[in-house]
Amino acid sequence: MEEVTPDILLEAYAAGIFPMAPDRASDELDWYRPESRGVLPLDRFHLPRRLARRVLSGTFRVTSDQAFGAVMQGCAAGVPGRETTWISGRIEALYHQLFLRGNAHSVEIREGETLVGGLYGVSLGGAFFGESMFSRRPDASKVALVHLVAAMRLQGFVLLDTQYGTTHLAQFGGEEIPARRYAGLLRHAIDVKVTWNPAAIALDAVADEVRRLAAEG
Repeated sequence: MEEVTPDILLEAYAAGIFPMAPDRASDELDWYRPESRGVLPLDRFHLPRRLARRVLSGTFRVTSDQAFGAVMQGCAAGVPGRETTWISGRIEALYHQLFLRGNAHSVEIREGETLVGGLYGVSLGGAFFGESMFSRRPDASKVALVHLVAAMRLQGFVLLDTQYGTTHLAQFGGEEIPARRYAGLLRHAIDVKVTWNPAAIALDAVADEVRRLAAEG
C-alpha cells in the first residue's frame, strides 16, 4: 500500500487529480483525472425560486466545520441502490487530516440538533473541490449546496469542482468541460488568495446572496 500524505493529496488536487477507494472496505486508492471535468460555474448558478424560498425559510440550521467527521460518515453510508461507497476508512482518515490543516471543510444541515444532511470538500486557494453530499430529509443536500455556492461567491472563490457532471447538478447549471480548459481554470483558482470562513455559511451571512442568485436564475 503506497504512502499518501496530506501534502501528496494537495499536490494531486493542484494537478487536477483526486482519489477514490474501490469500495468502503478497501485500503487501496485509485487516482482519477477525467478527460471531461465537472464544474458548477459560480456566476451562472441556477437557483429555482422554490428552493430559494426553502433556504430562506430557516427550516434547517446550517453550519460549517462543526461536524466534519459526521458529515463524511453520512456521505459514506449506504443507501438503496448504492449499498457500497468509495469513501473508505483510509479516505476518511486522510481527509480528516486535511480538515485539521484547514484544507477540508464541511457544511452541516440540521433539524434542531439532528444532522440531516451536508457536504464536504477540499479548498485550495480559490478552488473548492466538492467530494460528496448526503441527505436524510427532502432538500437537505440542496440547501447545503446553495449555502456553499453563496458563501463561495461572497468570499471570493472562483472555481467549484464537482469532479463529474451529473443530471442532478445540471439542474443548477453544472456542466462538463474539457480537461485542458479545466487545467487553466484550476491554475488561476489556486493562485487566488482565499481563506475559508465557517461563519460565512450561516443564513444571515448568505441571505442577500441567495436572493441575488434567485433573481439571476
